[in-house]
Amino acid sequence: MKTILEAKHINKYFKKPMLFHVLKDINFKVNKGEFASIMGKSGCGKSTLLYILSTMDTDYEGELFLNNELITGQSRQQLTYIRNKHIGFVFQFHYLLSEFSVLENVMLPAKKLGEKSFEEIEHDAMNKLEMLDIGKLAKKRASQISGGEKQRVAIARALINNPSIIMGDEPTGNLDSYNSENVFNIFKHLCDDYGLSLLVVTHDEDFAKKTDRIITMEDGKILK
Repeated sequence: MKTILEAKHINKYFKKPMLFHVLKDINFKVNKGEFASIMGKSGCGKSTLLYILSTMDTDYEGELFLNNELITGQSRQQLTYIRNKHIGFVFQFHYLLSEFSVLENVMLPAKKLGEKSFEEIEHDAMNKLEMLDIGKLAKKRASQISGGEKQRVAIARALINNPSIIMGDEPTGNLDSYNSENVFNIFKHLCDDYGLSLLVVTHDEDFAKKTDRIITMEDGKILK
């Protein structure tokens, strides 16, 4: 089984206002095609951990591997490239640019990566929208679609560079149960049919119970 993401002995300290040990010896792996969720009370370190795993926060001790390559200690420029190419993000708030069309929003990370022509990116973006059953929304402004549709557009945007892993921070936190179920089903389909790996921080127990594995955190440690 190929390991996509691995954390080895990750420790994190907040220095201010006083020294606080926020993450304590975190070790775990996410394999290819695995759908894992992280649960725990507010303040247990879930979002801090996700920030490190997504390469945004580099101020930690320990080692982080993506596709079996050590990414700890790489330059900011390299990390930006790795993050853009290999990690897709879905947040609680979709962060779509309201004045842009749905299609333009989905294309943005690929334009930033700059490895394909405009035509190829547009074609890829359209494919992702079709895959999520929202092709008909392509030309609409992001401000004109519903909350559930916005989250689907955010998922399409996260998929545009064909990442190795998708990381979610409370991706259903703003949605009703019908749309939460939809988002879960999309994620499950991406795992089962495309072999994508997913790591999702959530408070939603119903959502977490249906994932392949729950990583439970408490006081900065992983319990299981």
